[in-house]
Amino acid sequence: MLIHDGIVELFDTPPHGATVFLMMAVASGLLLLAGLWTPIAGILIVIAELAAIFYGTTHLRSAILLATVGVVLIMLGPGVRSIDALLFGRKRIDIHERPSPR
Repeated sequence: MLIHDGIVELFDTPPHGATVFLMMAVASGLLLLAGLWTPIAGILIVIAELAAIFYGTTHLRSAILLATVGVVLIMLGPGVRSIDALLFGRKRIDIHERPSPR
């Protein structure tokens, strides 16, 4: 959705300052497809979609949805089958319960 919306808007004479943000949306979509630099791609998505809302998009619901997805990607990080997991290893948090005192 990021790549499609970004390319369509680029060919449809975007506002003067929106071109950089549209290219940012396309680049972050490509990073997500590759599974590379997922938290950075999430930050780029949030910035690009907030700029799209600021510049007056015709797809307000899509912009809000994609900004929310960007925030979720920042918090959750990459998946198990991603280039990030191959390069940096899988991050795992083990939570152990403490025995209750008697």
